[in-house]
Amino acid sequence: MEGHLDYLFASAWHPDGRIFATGNQDKTCRLWDIRNLATPVSVLKGNMVAVRSVHFSSDGQFLVVAEAADFVHVCNTKLNYEKRQEIDLFGEMAGVSLSPDDETLYIGMPNWIYSSLLQYNKRHRYGYLDSFV
Repeated sequence: MEGHLDYLFASAWHPDGRIFATGNQDKTCRLWDIRNLATPVSVLKGNMVAVRSVHFSSDGQFLVVAEAADFVHVCNTKLNYEKRQEIDLFGEMAGVSLSPDDETLYIGMPNWIYSSLLQYNKRHRYGYLDSFV
């Protein structure tokens, strides 16, 4: 596999077993198909620093990419990783994890003053009449 320009920090397999993601010091996350490792399927660029953590949701719909500081990207795998939500934080990150049911995203923030574990819950869109079902 060729493409990254520096040290590799993270990797994760898609639940289908064909795609895997790599996070690198060069500020990119590359997606690879094991059936053709000559070129990456997609290259996701970070905003500021190295990609230190990557995780696929258990249903394979989302890829979470965390930079070493300030940014977490949640990409939609069904839309070729082009549509994504960006979480902008302040400070270094220890890593990210998803709950087994994919309902919650956890972000570890190591800091000697305000170390914390941030929790983000998935938002569901329910309509007015859903309460009557």
